[in-house]
This record gives sequence, C-alpha cells and structure tokens, in this order.
Amino acid sequence: MKSKMLDYYQHVLQAVSFDKALFEKELIKSVKALVLYEEFADLKQWCITKFNDSYSSILDRVFSEYELKFSSR
Repeated sequence: MKSKMLDYYQHVLQAVSFDKALFEKELIKSVKALVLYEEFADLKQWCITKFNDSYSSILDRVFSEYELKFSSR
C-alpha cells in the first residue's frame, strides 16, 4: 500500500520536473523525509520509470548516497 507521504513526494517531483536544480533539491528532501526502506525503494523505482531519460545522473547520485544511509540503519 502506498503511503500518503509517498504520494505527496511523487506529486511534488512531477510538478518540479521541468527544472533540473529544483528537481534535485526536492528529490533530496523527499528521500531524507522517508522513514521506511520500502517507501524509499518505491520512490526510487517510480523515479527511474518516470525520469531516468531526463535525470539519470541525479537519480544515480541521490539514490546511491541515500541507499547507503538506509542500509546502515
């Protein structure tokens, strides 16, 4: 089941996807705010599906960094 917060972050990222810097800023805020690894994994998969063509380097960098933080919990 998708959480309301995950829905919210997906909505925000979709809304700011026109601007690379804003997208990166909001992606970082979204990932930092998620508590459950399952939500993190769902957001990652959704972002890759939606934005990999446009923002693959941002997605790789942000998700790699925060995946390490989730795994160290």
